[in-house]
Amino acid sequence: MTVTNAAELGQIKSSIEKREARIGIVGMGYVGLPLALLFSEERFAITGFDIDVRKVDMLNRGASYFARIPGTEVQSAQASGFSATVDYGRIAQMDVVIICVPTPLNEFREPDLSFVTGTVSSIAPYLREGQLIILESTTYPGTTEEVVVPLLEQGNPAKLRVARQADIPGFYVAFSPEREDPGNDTVARRDVPKVVGGCGQVALELASAVYATIFNRVVPVSSPAAAEMTKLLENIYRCVNIAMVNELKQLCLRMGIDIWEVIEAAKTKPFGYQAFYPGPGLGGHCIPIDPFYLSWKAKQFDFNTRFIELAGEINTQMPYHVVSAVSEALNGRKKSLNGSKVLVLGVAYKKDIDDLRESPALTVIELLQDQGATVNFNDPYFPFVGQGRHYKLNMERVSLDNLADYDCVVIVTDHSDYDYQRIVAEAQLVVDTRNATRGIGAANVVRC
Repeated sequence: MTVTNAAELGQIKSSIEKREARIGIVGMGYVGLPLALLFSEERFAITGFDIDVRKVDMLNRGASYFARIPGTEVQSAQASGFSATVDYGRIAQMDVVIICVPTPLNEFREPDLSFVTGTVSSIAPYLREGQLIILESTTYPGTTEEVVVPLLEQGNPAKLRVARQADIPGFYVAFSPEREDPGNDTVARRDVPKVVGGCGQVALELASAVYATIFNRVVPVSSPAAAEMTKLLENIYRCVNIAMVNELKQLCLRMGIDIWEVIEAAKTKPFGYQAFYPGPGLGGHCIPIDPFYLSWKAKQFDFNTRFIELAGEINTQMPYHVVSAVSEALNGRKKSLNGSKVLVLGVAYKKDIDDLRESPALTVIELLQDQGATVNFNDPYFPFVGQGRHYKLNMERVSLDNLADYDCVVIVTDHSDYDYQRIVAEAQLVVDTRNATRGIGAANVVRC
């Protein structure tokens, strides 16, 4: 797939439109697998790459490891040619390679690009002329040009360079941020506009053509950095507004005002207001992390993102607020948190999904344990919680058969599967962080 003139560019676009281009997606996680299935629906023969042998084996057996993706969808993709592999040597066979790997924070809340750099370094030896490499991982502005491109150029044996014009041989690079929203059943994936920024006009046109096959609208921007900043803006917007309402919630508690009632009243305004809701903290791969990515990058330009950093601090402190509320609620019943039995309901970062990434529930559990509480958890999506990058729990799910045995039940994630009427009726004390018990009038409920 070498672009040397407009005619060849047209031929390549035609191969994409005819679903003949071979597409490889690296990272079969929360972003990569749904993307692979979306391309498969359009009859592309997709190859999924992952270093996790268990995931690859399950996919090749037509099984799924995500609750929201049934195995039948994987099997339908296989009928269109989908397969998974741990063999990065097959990258050489791909016309398009899309990278969908995590970009977490390290222990110092600084960007950890090890998954990106490791993946790019694994791809580079198999890079060939004319390939299009697209990064989808959320990251700071400049990553594509400053990190990905140099690694690809230095790591390929043929010493190919990124081609920024149609008449220059090489490979093509673009950035297109993922816009996954796990659990959102109201907006179809293909209806979410796809932002694309390329290293040169050819890369932009090719990447736009690829995504136009599965998304109803493609939004081209001037550069990868502009696309990278677009993703950060979207998530920082949410982070800042959630921080504001979390802070207002704490003020309303002191003032004896129901913040949930206030929000419901405010959102009746038909203009100038969008409702955001308080909670026990932020979770997911993007919103808790993205502000720190931008703050880190901003320091390279002698710029201090005070507003954004403050929002991150407020949201980071919310699990501590929850634990303090639990302690106060127990004190009101002449009990100490130290030695109390506490049941945490919900460990996913939001309702009705099987996603633990950056979940505030994990921090709440650890903080409760640090205060001497005996903690159990229940979540319909997780039979077990083990070890992650920033937590070590090793806990098995318990049933809801003995709610009365606990000194306090803490609702951290408001899954739809829970019978909140029953929970309130049977529990000694309920601390509700999500307003899940709204409309249930009971003296044993504390909303925080």
